[in-house]
Amino acid sequence: MGKVKLTKNELKLQRDALKRFQRYLPTLQLKKQQLQLEVRQAREELAALEEEDRRELEARHDDLKVFGDYPQELEKVAMVSQWRVATRNIAGIEVPAHRGLEWKNQPVDLLSTPLWLDDALALVARQTELRLRRRLMEEQLACLEDELRVVNQRVNLFEKVKIPSAQENIRRINIYIGDQQTNSVGRSKIAKGKCQERDAELP
Repeated sequence: MGKVKLTKNELKLQRDALKRFQRYLPTLQLKKQQLQLEVRQAREELAALEEEDRRELEARHDDLKVFGDYPQELEKVAMVSQWRVATRNIAGIEVPAHRGLEWKNQPVDLLSTPLWLDDALALVARQTELRLRRRLMEEQLACLEDELRVVNQRVNLFEKVKIPSAQENIRRINIYIGDQQTNSVGRSKIAKGKCQERDAELP
């Protein structure tokens, strides 16, 4: 705690600061609650994407064995041309959000490619989109958790340091000013008593 001047001007400054802190704290607490909710939802969404990816791989396990023998065939025709990512404002911070994928359509020779190629391409497209969405959701979650940590620190700073400090400073200044006023009244009574004694002694 820094040195505080025990004056009326300082008392006004401390009261103004306390009002400012008490006005700002509910906004921070609301932001903290909103971020906690968003973090929880992002974690649930990420877990759902991971589960969907796992289920899809299990369901297509046998197909993947067949497709795995021909990776070069898939590489020739399965290419992402554009990954559309937008930003979304959540509780005052910008986070990335998935908007879609565009695939580059390569010409395919129907006579020389395996019959399962269309199924393989659909699976590759689905797996690619799920993984990219997961990556963005992980980035979004990291952004939200960082912001939540910062807001939590600010809430703690206001609740545990700034507001109690201002209240203690106001209390100390009030005590000092009260003591000064009491001393002033006492001094004025003594001075008045001495003046009356002096006046009584005069002829």
